[in-house]
Amino acid sequence: MKSEPYKIDYEFILSNAERKCYRILLDPETISIILPEHASLPDWAKLEYHQCKDCPLDTTRHSHCPIAVNIFEIVEEFKDTISYSECLVRCTTPERMYQKETSLMEGLSSIFGIIMATSNCPVMDFFKPMARFHLPFSTIEETTVRVISMFLLRQHFEPENDNTQCVDFKKLEQNYVKVGSVNEGLFTRIRSLGTKDADKNAIIMLHSLSQLLSSDIDYSLDSIAYLFTPPNREF
Repeated sequence: MKSEPYKIDYEFILSNAERKCYRILLDPETISIILPEHASLPDWAKLEYHQCKDCPLDTTRHSHCPIAVNIFEIVEEFKDTISYSECLVRCTTPERMYQKETSLMEGLSSIFGIIMATSNCPVMDFFKPMARFHLPFSTIEETTVRVISMFLLRQHFEPENDNTQCVDFKKLEQNYVKVGSVNEGLFTRIRSLGTKDADKNAIIMLHSLSQLLSSDIDYSLDSIAYLFTPPNREF
């Protein structure tokens, strides 16, 4: 008997008390997003519309960008809002609930992050293990720890890894270069929509986070080294 979908609920309570609710269903085995078929999709969701640089998908086999298909409703909903508007964002997973009084931009960045990771974009697939343990509103330090941990676990489980090689972060850095390209492509897709900036700034925030993390990896994880430095003790 197949397990029930993994449910993640997001609720945005805006300053005017308006509530916007979104439910994300993930396949428990593939960690891919489950969404109903859409009657119609906007033109900007077509794969050929500002297709990301180095996108591995073929327009003859894929009519639409998988991420755009899954974020278009949220983009349309928030395209005329201002990024720094204050709101309460609540995220409920099967294990616990998170909530934060924050900017609309940060809230959208959080929900966009989980959707982008699980939309079956080949570039973003390596985020799926993190998506299963989604942490809303994570800091750069928290994200660094989670990304590196998942990267090392992935290396452990890869069949070709004999567990004797030194850790090499070049592959992870290369993944983040590709992620940056996806973020830039999505920004290009949606920047012509609406007159305000919340959804676009959320993409920029994700892009900035990926750049910061990539930079941290380049510099030997200095920002979290203190966690593993033993204290000086005299006995």
